[in-house]
Amino acid sequence: MNVHEFQAKSMFAQFGVPVPRGKEITSSETAMAWATELNSPVFVVKAQIHAGGRGKAGGVKITKNKAEVPGLAKDLIGKTLITHQTGPKGRVVHRLLIEEGANIAKELYLSILVDRDSGWPVFIASTEGGMEIEEVAAHTPEKIIKEPIDPAVGFQGYNGRNITFALGLNTIEPAVVNPFIQMLGNLYRLFMEKNCALVEINPLIITKEKTVVALDGKVSFDDNGLFRHQDVKQMRDLNEEEPLEIEATANDLNYVKLDGNIGCMVNGAGLAMATMDVIKLAGSEPANFLDVGGGATKETVAAGFRILLKDPNVKGIFINIFGGIVRCERIANGVIEAAKEVKITVPLVVRLQGTNAEEGRKLLAESGLKLEVANDLWEAAQKIVKLTGKAA
Repeated sequence: MNVHEFQAKSMFAQFGVPVPRGKEITSSETAMAWATELNSPVFVVKAQIHAGGRGKAGGVKITKNKAEVPGLAKDLIGKTLITHQTGPKGRVVHRLLIEEGANIAKELYLSILVDRDSGWPVFIASTEGGMEIEEVAAHTPEKIIKEPIDPAVGFQGYNGRNITFALGLNTIEPAVVNPFIQMLGNLYRLFMEKNCALVEINPLIITKEKTVVALDGKVSFDDNGLFRHQDVKQMRDLNEEEPLEIEATANDLNYVKLDGNIGCMVNGAGLAMATMDVIKLAGSEPANFLDVGGGATKETVAAGFRILLKDPNVKGIFINIFGGIVRCERIANGVIEAAKEVKITVPLVVRLQGTNAEEGRKLLAESGLKLEVANDLWEAAQKIVKLTGKAA
């Protein structure tokens, strides 16, 4: 789950990470009232959407004139921002963050995420603040610093010193070394206590007044840990999420909407990825990633059908199930019952493999439903692609 910048900064402040004074704004009228209260030499008006690249898309405005703030707010609220992360449809701006400007002396990049190889949290830092970290990694990887943290021990002073010295702050900005290390510890505490998947500050600035300030903020949370954090769950902005993905979450399904025309229903994330690959190989495009889990039931399959059929781009459905935890004949019965419950108006191809696959395929073939049964993955992909009017 992602949150907006103003929400991320609110959490930063709770955990002792310095941020500029700012406030969420949803109208030009409240923008003027807050600008008057803020009374800053520089005002920054920032669109709040769950995507990076806002500045390049015109979503960040800076002014020294307080009287211009309401006009800037009016221009941004309701505007559709298109960035490299939103896709061509873009995101509509419903709220803003208006905050004070800062005297920037130096910009840094800082984040914490989980290293999938070691399973440990790792700090990633760079002197190239304000740039996309992917660009830095591609062109100047030597400028990226990594500091893993042993979760059994937690963040220690030496971890902070390793990062500080690698960034050269002990020589170029010695006055900020101790506040910087303290801030690193606070960020680690936030990451662990709130079950975060990512905490990112880009840029983290050192001001001319020799202070460290999080000028931007991005926080993502592990969905599996949200049940522990009702305060975090309340931050969810449904305007920023795909409605079908919200419905899938409510039905305990793993679903990601894509731009293709073949709806996929699969049990297991790895098999789902392979299914999407083979659809592309056969000459078409997957409309989604949908993992119904290892124990596919009538209820989960029916929920999957409803979600797939609500996508107007879906011209056919490909069910690819491996019967391991649940036997194939039980899965077949679940598909049959669900198909009877949900009116399916597009071509349907079902491929079953695993325990009792032959019995499952026989049940499907004799069900009287309008569907195609396949044994082989490539055969199934070719069938659904052909039925939707395309071929490899």
